[in-house]
Amino acid sequence: MAPAATGTAFTSAADGDMRASRDRAAFAADRGIAPAWATVHQVHGSEIIEVDAPGVAGPADAVLTAVPGLPVAVLTADCLGIVLHGERMVAAVHAGWRGLAAGVVEAAGLGMGAAGSPATTAQIGPSIGPCCYEVGPEVVAAIGTPSTTTWGTVSVDLRAAARRRLEQVAAGIEVSVDDRCTRCSPGLHSHRRDGTAHRLAAVGWL
Repeated sequence: MAPAATGTAFTSAADGDMRASRDRAAFAADRGIAPAWATVHQVHGSEIIEVDAPGVAGPADAVLTAVPGLPVAVLTADCLGIVLHGERMVAAVHAGWRGLAAGVVEAAGLGMGAAGSPATTAQIGPSIGPCCYEVGPEVVAAIGTPSTTTWGTVSVDLRAAARRRLEQVAAGIEVSVDDRCTRCSPGLHSHRRDGTAHRLAAVGWL
């Protein structure tokens, strides 16, 4: 099968558990992309890895490639999944508050720039929203973007924090955001809501 055109996709609960190769393969077939993806062992840090083949590349929270037809992906169940595209490179980024504080978004953007393909677009997938992301003061201190949950406690806006970081390292980047909250929107996996081990995926390809 010829690879699909350059693209981005975010899965839903209806697509299954993206840890499972069978569910990944079915989703990939539906999208017209390769069933074997490049992923990383996510550690809530700032490491990035550039890859040229599918499989688990190692401990990191961003995976980049310049290989056409090779999907890169991160798995989420409340954290941010972000896909960055440049002219000759694509990156998938996993970012919870610890990753944002560590600088994974900036690392991915700077990594693409250093590779000669600065990010021109970013798509931020569904994540836990400020409506539901109750946190302590240490999280607000670490990433900023304070907000309030629907029940009146302190929260942070992960999406706003990611957007701010993207715009700081990639001048003129076009950012789009899926503002569905994984905890309170139907049809999405949420660890906070369900304690689930099932995962959504943010997938990008050239």
